Amino acid sequence: MDKRILILAGHYGSGKTNIAVNLAMNLRREGRRVAIADLDIVNPYFRTKDSLAELEEMGIPLISSEYANTNVDLPALPAAMYSVVDDRNSSFVLDIGGDDRGALALGRLAPRILEENSYEMILVANFCRPLTRNPDSLVEVMREMEAACGIPFTAVAHNSNLGEATTPSDVLSAVAKAEEFSRLVGLPIVFHSVRADLYPALKDEIPNLFPLNLQKKYY
Repeated sequence: MDKRILILAGHYGSGKTNIAVNLAMNLRREGRRVAIADLDIVNPYFRTKDSLAELEEMGIPLISSEYANTNVDLPALPAAMYSVVDDRNSSFVLDIGGDDRGALALGRLAPRILEENSYEMILVANFCRPLTRNPDSLVEVMREMEAACGIPFTAVAHNSNLGEATTPSDVLSAVAKAEEFSRLVGLPIVFHSVRADLYPALKDEIPNLFPLNLQKKYY
């Protein structure tokens, strides 16, 4: 995870926003100069802006639409998003939309991201969601997003969960699907993630386990 740009993309409800926020905070704790950019123009329920106070407290700039957390759904992105490719002295975590339409916004930055070649494009996989319950359905979503944004995925983050109802067995039962998906697409699983309070019960069962502190809007 030493690339300058970390891109998190996944289908609706995959948990990509929670992972993006947690990764940005971890990078900041490591002393890196980091910003987080919400390029999701679809305006889902959970936005990076929900964590604005916590991000500001840690000195992490947030780039997001002025319409985030409103009932206005306009495909508008701020000019500041170009700092992702202009400011090469900073690291960036990008939260991308939940389908091919959401991934279109990333396409504006794709040529320069590819030119610099210091990025990870991480697909967040949640096999507890209705439209991605098996590896084959997730492959379809993945290919659609790649075609829309013009950047190939480089890795997988496994984040199967049922929100607050998640149990350790829910996570464990999905690990085999994540491994099958990894083999299907030829991409490594960079980590498995789990709600922080479940981490103690699973840390010896699942390798590369990343504990997540959920956004306050989930409570």
